Amino acid sequence: MLSKKTIDIVKSTVPALKDHGLEITTTFYKIMFENNPEVKPLFNMDNQKSGSQPKALAMTILAAAQNIDNLESLLPAVKKIGEVHVNSKVKPEHYPIVGKNLLLAIKEVLGDAATDEVLNAWGEAYEVIAKIFIDVEEDIYNQK
Repeated sequence: MLSKKTIDIVKSTVPALKDHGLEITTTFYKIMFENNPEVKPLFNMDNQKSGSQPKALAMTILAAAQNIDNLESLLPAVKKIGEVHVNSKVKPEHYPIVGKNLLLAIKEVLGDAATDEVLNAWGEAYEVIAKIFIDVEEDIYNQK
């Protein structure tokens, strides 16, 4: 899956995620809706306005970083989120859009602290995490 170096780099970002996670996810949604307005209908705009969606995503990203070496521990949460994604009609092709815009938001918020090494590690980690979500959601779609 992920190399020890990638895992170590992602884990090293936990303090920054604790301090700036909500700013990253708020920035992420702003960037994504500007760059990819076609995905906006997949999101509950009331949850955007209230801030509950960016907060939930920030907590999920933090949990992923803290458990990047044990992602199986996140499966119960992934299954709950997956149900929401399926009900919102999220598809595998949406994940690259999220990944691209999330990395842009990390860079914008963290600035020079988001080195190429950090962004590459998060890019790799995101691919693995996205695959877990896609697989879980495929199972949910197939059960419907």
